[in-house]
Amino acid sequence: MAGPPISTEAHILLKASPKETFQPFTAFSIEHGNLRILHRVPRKPSPSYVALDLFDHVALTLDPGNAGIWFVKEARLLTRHTGIGYRYFRLQHASAFTSLIARNSVPEESREVVDRLITTALAAFGLADRPDIVGFKSFYCFARDEGYPLKQQWFPTLPRQDRTNVITLLNRPLSEQTLDRDGVARLQTRMEEYLKGHTDILVD
Repeated sequence: MAGPPISTEAHILLKASPKETFQPFTAFSIEHGNLRILHRVPRKPSPSYVALDLFDHVALTLDPGNAGIWFVKEARLLTRHTGIGYRYFRLQHASAFTSLIARNSVPEESREVVDRLITTALAAFGLADRPDIVGFKSFYCFARDEGYPLKQQWFPTLPRQDRTNVITLLNRPLSEQTLDRDGVARLQTRMEEYLKGHTDILVD
C-alpha cells in the first residue's frame, strides 16, 4: 500500500530522457536525500504547469510510487540557475558536480551541509568564468565534508608546486586564480584517482 505524499524543497541533480508522458529526474532533499522523481508532461499547454529543469531549486509535493519512485503532484520553482546554460564549459562542470551528488547516498547527518554546498556551487557555476575551479573546489568540499582526510592523506602526496596550487585554488577568490585549465584538470584527475582508490565515493 502506497504511503502518504511528502512535501520538500529539492535541487534537481539529473535530467534523464523522457519516458512516454513522464520526465524523469534525480533530486536532492535535506529531509529525504536523493529522490528519483517522475514529472508528468501535459498533453496540452497548461498555465499551472511548471516545467522542471536541471539545476532548479524547487518546492515539491510528491506522491509515492513503486520501487522508490515519486510522482510530482505539485511543483513550485524557487531558483533557476539560467547562467549555467549560457556557456557549455559551465554546463559541463556543473553537471559533473551534480552527477557526483546523485551517485552517492548522503547520510542524514550530512545532508544540510551538502545542501548548502549545492546551493553555493550552483550559484557560482552560473556566474563563473572558471567553472573548472568551482568544480574542483566543490568536489574537494564534498569529499572533505563526508569525512575523508584529503588534507591529511591526499594533499601530502602531491609535488610541492601542486600543493601550492591546491592551496591557492581552495583559498583564493576566482579573480585571483592564475592556474590554467590544463593545470586544474590535472589536479582534478589526481583528486578523483584518490577518491576512487581510498574512499567509498562513486566518482563515475
